[in-house]
Amino acid sequence: MIADKIKQLRVSNNMTQADLAKKLNITRSSVNAWEMGISTPSTAYLVELAELFHVSTDYLLGLSNNVTLDISSLSEQEIKIVYDLVRYFRENKCS
Repeated sequence: MIADKIKQLRVSNNMTQADLAKKLNITRSSVNAWEMGISTPSTAYLVELAELFHVSTDYLLGLSNNVTLDISSLSEQEIKIVYDLVRYFRENKCS
């Protein structure tokens, strides 16, 4: 489960395994092993991954399906736009 989350987050952020490895100061083969489910990241790397991808460690571990978004750097108007978009998608969700 964590393997899929790491790969999905990496790909959705347009990063290669080498890119992610460089950001974490580890080898590409370590990232590959995580994504293949051969090994799992240490607690310290889980925290780094969560911070890098702006998700919770619970999300990475599959304990929560909630994805968070840090909007603290946005203006009031930008925050309103984000909330309006979320509301729109919730109201127009296909059943």
